[in-house]
Amino acid sequence: MTMIGLGGVIGAGLFVGSGVVIREAGPAALVSFVITGLLVVLVMRMLGEMAVAVPAVGSLYEYARLAFSDRPRLGELAGFLTGWMYWYFWVIVVALEAVAGAGLVRFWLPNEPAWLISLVLLLLLTVTNLVSVKSFGEFEFWFASIKVAAIVIFLLMAGAYVLGLWPGVAASVANLTAHGGFAPNGVLPVLTGAVAVTGFYFGAELVSIAAAEADEPAKAVAAATNSVISRTLLFYVGSILLVVCLVPWDSAAIATPYVSALNAMRVPAAAQIMNAVILTAVLSALNSGLYASSRMLFALTRRGDAPVGLARLNRNGVPWRAILLGTLFGYGAVVMSYVSPDTVFPFLVNSYGTVAIFVYVLIAFSQLRLRARLEKEDPARLRLRMWAYPYLTYVAIAGMLGIVLAMALIPEQRTPLIFGVASLAILLLAFGVRLRLGGKPDIATLAMEPRQYDQL
Repeated sequence: MTMIGLGGVIGAGLFVGSGVVIREAGPAALVSFVITGLLVVLVMRMLGEMAVAVPAVGSLYEYARLAFSDRPRLGELAGFLTGWMYWYFWVIVVALEAVAGAGLVRFWLPNEPAWLISLVLLLLLTVTNLVSVKSFGEFEFWFASIKVAAIVIFLLMAGAYVLGLWPGVAASVANLTAHGGFAPNGVLPVLTGAVAVTGFYFGAELVSIAAAEADEPAKAVAAATNSVISRTLLFYVGSILLVVCLVPWDSAAIATPYVSALNAMRVPAAAQIMNAVILTAVLSALNSGLYASSRMLFALTRRGDAPVGLARLNRNGVPWRAILLGTLFGYGAVVMSYVSPDTVFPFLVNSYGTVAIFVYVLIAFSQLRLRARLEKEDPARLRLRMWAYPYLTYVAIAGMLGIVLAMALIPEQRTPLIFGVASLAILLLAFGVRLRLGGKPDIATLAMEPRQYDQL
C-alpha cells in the first residue's frame, strides 16, 4: 500500500517537469514545492481519516456522496463530479504517459515509430491490470521500488557532494544565491510554480482507492498514509533543494535537472541512468492510471452514474470492461497526439491539471462534513484523525481556492483554467442528462461494498 501511494505521486513530473518550475522561479522553486506539498499533505490526511473510518470502493467518490447525503441531490452531484473528474484525470495520464514513454524508449531505439512503442506499452500494462489486482500491486511495487531507490541514492550522493563529503569537493550551496539571488524573478513565478507543481503531487490518494481491496483496509491505509505523507515531502523537497544547489537555475542544463545534477557530480552514464529511471516512473504512472480509472469507473456504476455493464468482473475479480474503456480512451488520445497535436490533445493536457485541483477541493469539503457526522454518530471510527480539525481543513480549502484564483491572475495559467472550467461545465451538463435518464444503482455491485459503509 505504501509503495502504491509513493508510486502514484513520484512520476515524470518530478524528474522532468521540475526543470520548468526551476527555470521560471530560480532556486525559490523550492518554496513552490513546499507550498503545494503541504497542501497535499493535508488532503492526504483528510483522505486517510475517511478511508480508515469508511473503507469503500471508489473512496473519494463515495465520500463526496456520503458527506452530502442529507441533501440527496447535492450529494449525487458532488459524487458525480468527483468520480468523473478523477476518472478523466487518470485516463489523460494514461495517454500522456504512453506518449512520454515512447519518447524515452526511442532514446535507445531511435528508428522505431513512436506510435508503435506507445501501443506496446499500453497493451503490456493493460494485460497486467486485467490479470488480477495482485499483478497490478506486484508491478507497482517494483516500479515504485526502483523510483524510491533511485531518489534515495540521489539524496545520499547529492547530499554528500553538497556537504563536501564527496572526494575532492568542498561544501558549497553557492548556486542558491549566486545567479541573481534566491528568487531572481520575484515572487510571482514562485506562485506560478506552486500552481504547476499541484499536478506533480497528484496520485498519492491512490492509497485510499486501493484500501477497499486490501486484506486489512483500515490498518493498511493508516500506515500507508503516514508513510506517504512524510516520504513525499522528503523526496520532493529534498531532491529539489539538492538540484538547485548543484545546477545553476539559469543554465540550459536545468531542462533535465536530475541528469544535469548527476553530470555535475561527474557520474558516468548519467543520461542513460536517468532515462531508465524516468521510464520506470512513466510506466508506473501508466499502470496506476489504468488501475485508478477502472476502479473509479466501477464505483460510478454502483450508483447509476455510469452504465451498469461496465461493472462486469472477470474470474479474478477485476472490472475488465472498465479497464478496457480507460485504455480505449488512452489509445484515442495517443492517436490525437500525433494526428491533431495542436487542437484536441492540448485541450486534454491543459484541462486535467485544473480538474485535479477541483477534486482536491471536493475531498476537503467532504471531509469537513463527514467528520462532523462521524463525531456525532460513531466517533470510535475516527482512529486516524485530521490534525487541528476543522482549522487545517479550512486552511487547505483556502489554499486550493487561492491556487485557482492565482491561475486566473497569471497569464500563462489562464488557458489551463479555462479548459478546466470547460471540462467542469461539460460534466455539469452530463449530470443533467443523467438526472433526466434516471440512472439506476447496480444492486449486484452495491452488495460488494464494505460493511463499514452500509453501517454508516
